[in-house]
Amino acid sequence: MAETPTALDGVRVIDIATFIAGPYAASILGEFGAEVVKVEQPDKGGQGGGDPWRRYGTPTARADSTLAWLTEARNKKSVTLNLREAEGQELLKRLLKDADVLIENFRPGTLERWGLGPEALHALNPGLVILRVTGYGQTGPYKDRPGFARIGHAVGGLTYLSGRPGEIPVTPGSTSLGDYMTGMYGAIGILMALRHRDKTGEGQVIDAALYESVFRVLDELAPAYAARGTVREPEGTGTLNAVPHGHFPCGDGKFLSIACTTSKMFERLTQAMDRPDLWEAYGDQAARLKNRDRVIEEVTAWCLAMTREQVMEKCVAAEVPAGPINSIADIFEDPHFRARDQLVTLDDPEVGEVTIPGVIPKLSKTPGRIKSLGQGLGASNGEVYGGLLGLSEAEIADLTARGII
Repeated sequence: MAETPTALDGVRVIDIATFIAGPYAASILGEFGAEVVKVEQPDKGGQGGGDPWRRYGTPTARADSTLAWLTEARNKKSVTLNLREAEGQELLKRLLKDADVLIENFRPGTLERWGLGPEALHALNPGLVILRVTGYGQTGPYKDRPGFARIGHAVGGLTYLSGRPGEIPVTPGSTSLGDYMTGMYGAIGILMALRHRDKTGEGQVIDAALYESVFRVLDELAPAYAARGTVREPEGTGTLNAVPHGHFPCGDGKFLSIACTTSKMFERLTQAMDRPDLWEAYGDQAARLKNRDRVIEEVTAWCLAMTREQVMEKCVAAEVPAGPINSIADIFEDPHFRARDQLVTLDDPEVGEVTIPGVIPKLSKTPGRIKSLGQGLGASNGEVYGGLLGLSEAEIADLTARGII
């Protein structure tokens, strides 16, 4: 039976980026059929070459790969290439001559110093789409500063909102959220640029900054400040605009989230609670907000009288927007995640079975798929340099011996 076609068949991506944001954009494209060649620094004398992401997180039986790497380098062909050497730069140009996309995240000006800036690359391949990911973008007074997701969260305004009033702001979710968000924006930019390229033959540069991806998703913060000078402060587990709208403890020590953003939703909650008196007293939004502490106290007491599963049953029956605050252990037991193919298990000959998040979004005609976990460093050198560029075994061996690949 023939495989279902993918949306990006025939698109070749050269990924020279490191550590999440740029590589994640490449992973998205790879899930939907693009051929992704991951270019990494060779390992010199056992010092540990490659993307630093290979050494981040939980180690595996494969010395050069963590579980994080196996997950996020899915569907990529790993080759080694020393871009600091002239021969390495020339090999990259050969790879890019017939490529569709280049993804990089060096500090601004680095590629230009190597003779690999957009002007030079577009002279070689006018249709090349180039995604450049940095902490602050290619322009502006901060462009030369180093940036990571944690810094993007802070500068972009998200960290300020995170935590409880009067306390030290917390990292939102303790994940690299800004990196993944920027990777998604980068993938969107690439798809738009490819559509333009297909119409005109012209490639272009996509300038993506971590802090901008974070800033873009902050609701009405910018217009509210511009219009009224409003500075939203941390709101803990709730929100000042609606109640009950937050996180509640249950009798079994677990937590769930309830979001009554409208009076209709609150009415349903009071029905689930069998508390018509609460609806009579606080059915009006203004009355609920004025008596926030009282409403939260009542809902908290109701939740504490039951297990989380019991609270969820009542909320689901009454169509109250609610959901368990899942740990990863909860997620592995959740039938909905399994039904939606969001826990995919693949077998690696060296590592064994590895379970990773599935592909999103879900396309009806050209769905994405995961063909492989992240490869070992340079695992595709022979295939890419020999098959794609036509180098002989002797040439590949010589380049390897001299640290070029």
